[in-house]
Amino acid sequence: MRAVIQRVSKANVTIDNRTYSQINNGLLVLLGIEDADTAEDIEWLSNKIVNLRIFKDENGVMNVSVKDCNGDILVVSQFTLHASTKKGNRPSYLKASKPELAIPIYEQLVQQLSNQLGKTIRTGIFGADMKVELLNDGPVTIMIDTKNRE
Repeated sequence: MRAVIQRVSKANVTIDNRTYSQINNGLLVLLGIEDADTAEDIEWLSNKIVNLRIFKDENGVMNVSVKDCNGDILVVSQFTLHASTKKGNRPSYLKASKPELAIPIYEQLVQQLSNQLGKTIRTGIFGADMKVELLNDGPVTIMIDTKNRE
């Protein structure tokens, strides 16, 4: 799985000109899923997202997690995170999972995040044409690949 995690003051997903989901202070997670992703990847990534200390403490130091600050999480599927631009100018998406494999993994990650955060996780609709709007706070943007755990 690949995730782009952005600390946001607010974020929302619009589908067919209607707001589908929105959050205030928290994390926007853009999520790409590949066939090789497993339950271990779900658990590892969920732990990382919930406990990532990228919110400011009382001294202005990034030392607080989304869980610690009672923030929200919005997860949006984004198969283009697995784009390969190695050859030519048109990206290849061969590594991105097809919906029949990706949707259960996506739903499991959302459920795992909800269990760990103790609240509902906001989402987009898998495979829909979504408009994502955000106010990046910082800006703080972190990229994580479960196959490259640096």
